[in-house]
Amino acid sequence: MKSELLKYLLSLCLLAFLPMTADAQVGDYRTDLAIGGSAGCVMSNVGFVPDVPQSMLMGYTAGLSVRYTCEKYFSSVCSIVGEVNVTKGGWKEDIRDADNNPVYYADDVNKTSPLSYERSITYLQIPFMARLGWGRERKGLQAFFQVGPQIGLYLGESTKTNVVLGYGTANQRASQVVAQDTLAVQNKFDYGIAAGGGIELSIPKVGHFILEGRYYYGLGNIFKNSKSDYFGKSNHGQIVIKATYLFDIIRTRNPKIK
Repeated sequence: MKSELLKYLLSLCLLAFLPMTADAQVGDYRTDLAIGGSAGCVMSNVGFVPDVPQSMLMGYTAGLSVRYTCEKYFSSVCSIVGEVNVTKGGWKEDIRDADNNPVYYADDVNKTSPLSYERSITYLQIPFMARLGWGRERKGLQAFFQVGPQIGLYLGESTKTNVVLGYGTANQRASQVVAQDTLAVQNKFDYGIAAGGGIELSIPKVGHFILEGRYYYGLGNIFKNSKSDYFGKSNHGQIVIKATYLFDIIRTRNPKIK
């Protein structure tokens, strides 16, 4: 299943790059370079097999961005985008009983502190994406879509929980999958596919203001997944909402570019 998904996502990347390699008689070339920074929020979980009930964990992302615009192919503005981001993701467990009620300790008679567990994992993420835009390049609005591979380098992790293994509870948790709570991240290198889209506002002599929604699907696992290991899959899934500001370093001198 994962290999089929990887082939599909790689096909999307190749389709996005095709206009950048088309014949020069069709494309209108540019050599525009812009750099800047971005920041936003991350909603993340981990795809465990066996399954672990979860809600989305809120985190953040911030870093540097660079964009090289190389061509306008018919109505599509073709660019390559690279980023270096510090991103905090992970997972947040939704601990409930068979009746979908929160689980409490037996001595918590007022039911003030339901069982909770969340693990935050910080990565240095480096996406490299092909970008297609439609609209204004220098002044006005442009919609865009971008897709490409992303790697992640593990920086650290932290845990926030009130779960004490073996301590008596008033009601029993429905899911007995708890091995993830005591395992540290075993695979320090992450990789996957990022894809998203958004809107860009360009203002002459000021810069480019970008609002984007993005999804990252991890193809690697945070825990080992051999036949002797507990988890068969433990990959990241992240929804990213971010704002980016870019300013031009190199601009093509062409009065036809609007």
